[in-house]
Amino acid sequence: MAKPQFPEEEKDPDFWKEWAQRTLKNALTLQDLNKNVAKNIILFLGDGMGVPTVTAARILKGQISGQSGEETQLEMDKFPYVALSKTYNTNAQVPDSAGTATAYLCGVKANEGTVGVNAAAVRSQCNTTQGNEVTSILKWAKEAGKSVGIVTTTRVNHATPSAAYAHCVDRDWYSDAEMPTEAVQSGCKDIARQLFENIPDINVIMGGGRKYMYPKNTPDVEYPGDKKHNGTRKDGRDLVGEWTDRVKDKKGYYVWNRKDLFSLNPNNVDYLLGLFEPADLTYELERNKETDPSLTEMVDVAIKILKKNERGFYLLVEGGRIDHGHHEGKAKQALHEAVEMDRAITRAGLLTSIYDTLTVVTADHSHVFSFGGYTLRGNSIFGLAPIMSDVDHKPFTSILYGNGPGFKLVNGVRENVSTVDYEQKNYQAQAAVPLSMETHGGEDVAIFSKGPMAHLLHGVQEQHYIPHVMAYAACIGQNKDHCRTNSGSPSLSHISPTLALLFTVKWLLC
Repeated sequence: MAKPQFPEEEKDPDFWKEWAQRTLKNALTLQDLNKNVAKNIILFLGDGMGVPTVTAARILKGQISGQSGEETQLEMDKFPYVALSKTYNTNAQVPDSAGTATAYLCGVKANEGTVGVNAAAVRSQCNTTQGNEVTSILKWAKEAGKSVGIVTTTRVNHATPSAAYAHCVDRDWYSDAEMPTEAVQSGCKDIARQLFENIPDINVIMGGGRKYMYPKNTPDVEYPGDKKHNGTRKDGRDLVGEWTDRVKDKKGYYVWNRKDLFSLNPNNVDYLLGLFEPADLTYELERNKETDPSLTEMVDVAIKILKKNERGFYLLVEGGRIDHGHHEGKAKQALHEAVEMDRAITRAGLLTSIYDTLTVVTADHSHVFSFGGYTLRGNSIFGLAPIMSDVDHKPFTSILYGNGPGFKLVNGVRENVSTVDYEQKNYQAQAAVPLSMETHGGEDVAIFSKGPMAHLLHGVQEQHYIPHVMAYAACIGQNKDHCRTNSGSPSLSHISPTLALLFTVKWLLC
């Protein structure tokens, strides 16, 4: 086995000591806490982005740029505060994306499969909806006069985004076509309909999900010859048309492709609906760069529209297909989705300021994804471990899944991965237990934060704590009392320490 290659400077102890000293110097600056009021609040949600996914994405990001990868920093790695989030649902040790979305958006833990309702609501039981609705931080922000937006790489009525606006006992009720007849007759509403009715003035909505907005059998604008992309709605409503009519005199625009999106001047747009695929957007590795925008591009446009509001904004951004890649056992797809979300985080940072913008990056849950095998420094993250199995004497990839579709036997024994292209984008990594779809993982996930009050996201916390901190930082929702003194002027506790000191000195001199 060849000796690992690494930079010559790393042999010098001073290299590591000086690096640590620079890190220490930077850490000491964090003693001055940012207690400003957060004018803007952004939540980046990497669906299924557990800690192993973050680490592997970091290595991939470095390797894409020609480095060995391990020493690379993701943009989220640069955030000064990190906490752990306990992800369980009220009725599930290993959670799903719906119950978790209710937690980190509405501040209340809930049952798996339900969105925007508390744990008294039972999945698929329509009659348990009424009276158990809970509102989200997106609504709290809108009620405070902020602009609000949702950007996702999944359907806009998928589990994560839907908890921002819907109250539904079943995450799969995308349109009325997916609902039981009795649920429709009992007055329950599908999620697509709730997107436009519950909070009718959401400023920016971008993602996929066109087919759920149109009457059944309506040909899709992009794929008119493919019936699986036709409209699904049984009620005959054209939700996009209704939305367009409502906002046409309010600087509102609907787009369905990248060209139309970039033809808009954000300064002249107050409302934007962008639906770029009939269902979920394509994986980043398969994206048509002419017709479909990237997550980074959507975030760029969204922030430029939202930031015009002098009262600030709330933006939910979901890298939703990290999760899908893992479910399919396609680690390469999942990790490239995570790297793309990190690019979007970088872009958001360039368009905002840590002085008035709280940015939080987290995941809803993890996956049974891992990488190991004593790989050498700079080993391709998708490559082989440097050793053979001492049991079946075959090679194995560093990346493996605990369960999933990658389980495969050839003549009754484990497949020899050296006979297949394990670096291709749709390779399904080997799994220990055969399942058609890989499962979520139950371990804690990371919360990265920067900006006003980011230090409150610390330690090990329940997942539903996240929106309470974000609301406190922005002085919205139930957290307003601390924002102003009795005289109505801003409290010194929400002014930077330097300004607070100057005010105090001036008061003493007077």
